[in-house]
Amino acid sequence: MDLRSLRYLVEVVRHGGFARAADHAHASQPTLSKAIAQLEDELGMRLLERGRGGVRLTAAGDVVHRHALAMLAEQSRLREELDALRGLRRGELRLGLPPLGSSVLFAPLLARFRQHYPPIDIRLEEHGSRRLEQFVLAGELEVAATLQPVGEGLAWQDVRDEPMLALLPQAHPRAGAKRFRLEWLADTPLILFEEGFALNQLIREACARRGVAPQEAVRSAQVEFILALVAAGGGIALLPRLTLEGRTLSGLVALPLAGNDLRWKMVLAWRRDATLSPAARAWLALVAGQPPDL
Repeated sequence: MDLRSLRYLVEVVRHGGFARAADHAHASQPTLSKAIAQLEDELGMRLLERGRGGVRLTAAGDVVHRHALAMLAEQSRLREELDALRGLRRGELRLGLPPLGSSVLFAPLLARFRQHYPPIDIRLEEHGSRRLEQFVLAGELEVAATLQPVGEGLAWQDVRDEPMLALLPQAHPRAGAKRFRLEWLADTPLILFEEGFALNQLIREACARRGVAPQEAVRSAQVEFILALVAAGGGIALLPRLTLEGRTLSGLVALPLAGNDLRWKMVLAWRRDATLSPAARAWLALVAGQPPDL
């Protein structure tokens, strides 16, 4: 049975006959009669009794009519909800952001997203990039910020490509250099990030290309704490340039890296085979600098 036949039945009952129902259903009387006859054949029971006063429901027809009203109302609610999703009048953005760099890159964008689409609920997860990628692949998040190269099964769009800086205490023997060479990490402790941060692996791989195995001193997810450790002589840190914007580097020296093979390339990633929600597509468009579709 199809919803069109049920809708015709409801119209015939509402208007007490086929002639008036045909006008409101925008269909001919033969079309209505044929659809209801097919419905009766499918169910194996008569649904309407025809008389001089019009039509009336049989006992079976009363059951079908009652369910038809409920099904059509549910269809209407379904369409309303889908229209609301398409129009971003409801929905949820399931987003993952890493602690490193998000305050500079994404906090202003999230504020703009909230201004443009206030009905959208934002569910935010904050972890290292590699863990966020796992959440995306598992379907727990739709979109997450991560670093290039992304894992298998993910599509992405570029967000920011930043150089890395080496942070040294002012008293460090290399503090007067114009550029910091990763080879110097062979005899200097390196402060890394918590497990799950994609930047750890990128740093290790860049060092390995130069035949260096860095001495890992301590790990932290907090930029302020890392800077304090460096200033206190606890080691050297490698950070993307934008994470230092607006910060006072008291007791520190920031040196650009020699070479260009270690960079912080932030992207937004999603599962390649996923159909993104309207809210996720709006977020990607906003980050890409496209005007919001209001």
